[in-house]
Amino acid sequence: MIRLGLTGSIGMGKSTTAEMFVAEGIPIHSADAAVHRLYAGRAAPLIEDAFPGVVENGVVDRARLSERVLGDKTALKRLEAIIHPLVREEEERFVAEAEAGGSWLVVLDIPLLYETGAEARCDKVLVVTAAPDIQQARVLARPGMTAEKFEAILRSQVPDAEKRRRADFLVETGSGIEPARMRVRQIIAELQDGSSVLSV
Repeated sequence: MIRLGLTGSIGMGKSTTAEMFVAEGIPIHSADAAVHRLYAGRAAPLIEDAFPGVVENGVVDRARLSERVLGDKTALKRLEAIIHPLVREEEERFVAEAEAGGSWLVVLDIPLLYETGAEARCDKVLVVTAAPDIQQARVLARPGMTAEKFEAILRSQVPDAEKRRRADFLVETGSGIEPARMRVRQIIAELQDGSSVLSV
């Protein structure tokens, strides 16, 4: 079974691209969705111990937690040490179930794939990308987003140019939905054919 890592910087269209794989019947594990579940479950007391006051009614308040860790590398590493192993457990369970169900391909949607070294457990990596002006416009349109917060997030991520250089596949989202959807279908077909040629 092929494990395809899916990643991309903030505002590049990664979530939309992930949905395209789902529409093609490919099982996908979202690290972000796993974090949401864990923040409302077994990770909550562990995070409250590390960051008192960020949990309310048994659920991590993401806004409060973000205020505590954004721009603070030590705090971020403390959070990652709690959450990453739990997400990895969920991912491995998902992969095992997909393989048992006969899937030939799974997509691992991991926003911080290169930042956390997750490419080591993927057979191929797909990077979702777009022009910087498109990325900025998308991100600044989000509720509660500021230019300062956007810059802080960018500083915490591997630059898009580096991600593109290391990718096996690229999906460019700046030209609209249909070209991106066609590219996703092409990538699935290439993987199914067993192609190991770098395709950009």
